[in-house]
Amino acid sequence: MYGDRIKAKRLRLDMTQKEFSDSLGLGRNGERTLRRWENNETSPSTIELNMILNYPEIHPFGVDEDFNEDFTFIDLFCGVGGIRLPFQQLGGKCVFSSEWDKFAQKTYYRNYGERPHGDITEITNEQIPAHDILLAGFPCQPFSQAGLGLGFEDTRGTLFFEIERIIEGHRPMAFLLENVKKLRTHDQGNTLKVIREHLENLNYELYIDVLRAADFGLPQNRERLFIVGFDKELLDDPENDSFNFTFPEPTGIPTRLGDILQEYVDELYTISDTLYAGHLRRLEQHRERGNGFGFSLFNHDSVYTNTLSARYYKDGSEILIDQGPRANPRKLTPRECARLQGFPDEFTIPVSNTQAYKQFGNSVPVNVIRAIARRMKDTLEPYLD
Repeated sequence: MYGDRIKAKRLRLDMTQKEFSDSLGLGRNGERTLRRWENNETSPSTIELNMILNYPEIHPFGVDEDFNEDFTFIDLFCGVGGIRLPFQQLGGKCVFSSEWDKFAQKTYYRNYGERPHGDITEITNEQIPAHDILLAGFPCQPFSQAGLGLGFEDTRGTLFFEIERIIEGHRPMAFLLENVKKLRTHDQGNTLKVIREHLENLNYELYIDVLRAADFGLPQNRERLFIVGFDKELLDDPENDSFNFTFPEPTGIPTRLGDILQEYVDELYTISDTLYAGHLRRLEQHRERGNGFGFSLFNHDSVYTNTLSARYYKDGSEILIDQGPRANPRKLTPRECARLQGFPDEFTIPVSNTQAYKQFGNSVPVNVIRAIARRMKDTLEPYLD
């Protein structure tokens, strides 16, 4: 019997039975099945056992201590590390990370071998190492169309000023901040105006734009606002008063949803008759009122989907996959959500499906970050040792 080996494997991974069964893709009754295996009540098949024992215990994106970096960076409000990944792949070394959510910390650790520090408001500048670039996907709920839109009146909105504090204290060469598109127009533009003024007062040259995931090879209509800043104190040429940074242009790579969909998907992800009936009823009600709200159905040939949200785990209404006339639509799997955001398949998902949906819904389009990171590195090349 293999119960002790399976349990020992799970405990080494620091995963609950629910997290491990979901990560293994054991289906609707996976947690119960895993529990029976561990208790030696039943035995897994040879294929299932190999899948468990071969589950990676290494950190697929961990960095060796002797890594010869081109630059250093810190990763604030890091989530599962979607901003970190492309900067690291371009030769950067992360010297500090921060994330308050314990489930996101678990995913971050499993992939990078580093457990982020917690609440940034409790971390002093002295506890943060010197760095060349600051990265921060600071909380978007206060500015999002999906939130209350309170902006700086919301406590989470004030976390921007924690970023300002760290920039002022460490004066990195550059920074990249990411937020929702609505930040540009929130409070008639006053919120972004305040952010811009505070950053410019620190003597940084700013570049601000909205980029869309679908323009960079990802089949998702996800638009995000990016703020890139460069320290003007680096400019020692009196004839050059600008960094001449430009945001990347759309790649023109065609997108198709079918390219990121898995071939086999467990029935677990097919929505129930009750939920589907509710979706259809609300869709009809919205039609009668003359608006376009309701669930959104896509198929393999769809060019792109709606924006994946952190609430996707609830009913999947913004992105449902058509399974033909004889079956209800289904939700994306967590792995498909990861792909939709540009994460490679080597990226480990060590949490329950519910937490995975939240994490990838809160994450960033990695392809877009990679394109910006390349431009930022090129701009900073003359100033890097």
